[in-house]
Amino acid sequence: MLDKAHEVLGYRFENPELLSEALTHASSAGDRLESNERMEFLGDAILGFVVCEYLHSTYPDLLEGDLTKIKSAVVSRRVCALISEAGDMSGMLNLGKGMAGRPDLPSSVAAAVLESLIAAIYLDSGMEKAREFILRHMVPFIEEAADSAHQQNFKSVLQQYAQKHLPVNPTYVLLDEKGPDHLKCFEVCAEVNGRRCTSSWANSKKEAEQGAALNALLELGLAKTLEGGRVVLFDSPADEDDVQPDCNED
Repeated sequence: MLDKAHEVLGYRFENPELLSEALTHASSAGDRLESNERMEFLGDAILGFVVCEYLHSTYPDLLEGDLTKIKSAVVSRRVCALISEAGDMSGMLNLGKGMAGRPDLPSSVAAAVLESLIAAIYLDSGMEKAREFILRHMVPFIEEAADSAHQQNFKSVLQQYAQKHLPVNPTYVLLDEKGPDHLKCFEVCAEVNGRRCTSSWANSKKEAEQGAALNALLELGLAKTLEGGRVVLFDSPADEDDVQPDCNED
């Protein structure tokens, strides 16, 4: 079992007792303190830290809200269970008779194995080895979630396009605001290379700016709205010979 674990994990333990504890489910332990529950607690914290650290350094253009959404998606029980099951980590778990007889493990149990193994690696070799193990499995899920978040950050997409193709960055102009203080609506437009694009109304300035950025992307030929409201973004305008937005003159 030890050799199989080393092969599955791509990591060789200096202290095999840590691995044994990480693979001991409460149903097979004489005392819950002998199970992997304490390691699950520690591994969950290490996983969250490593993912947050990676997101902070890898995606400097994403706002805190976007980073939080990505982090929540990739450290979820679903993703942890997928990694555990795909890597046959949950198959190494020592289970009591009641659990062992079940055809499928609950996703919470499969996810806990991954977190416990993260803690065991950390306790055995320190943070760097734990980080390597986590990122080896998590980066594909992080990139998928980040791509989804980035696709909806229209201001970031417009900013990156302007930095590559236009002499100045876009700016956002507050055109109007209406309503009482607790129910205000804001009208904002994006100004791209001296031209103002179609404005957007929203209940906050940030949302209005995102809507204004989307309008600019649509008018630049960098986005298209499909039936159902889904937005598709393009790397370059539909008409590459005309990079100027089809906006109204200021």
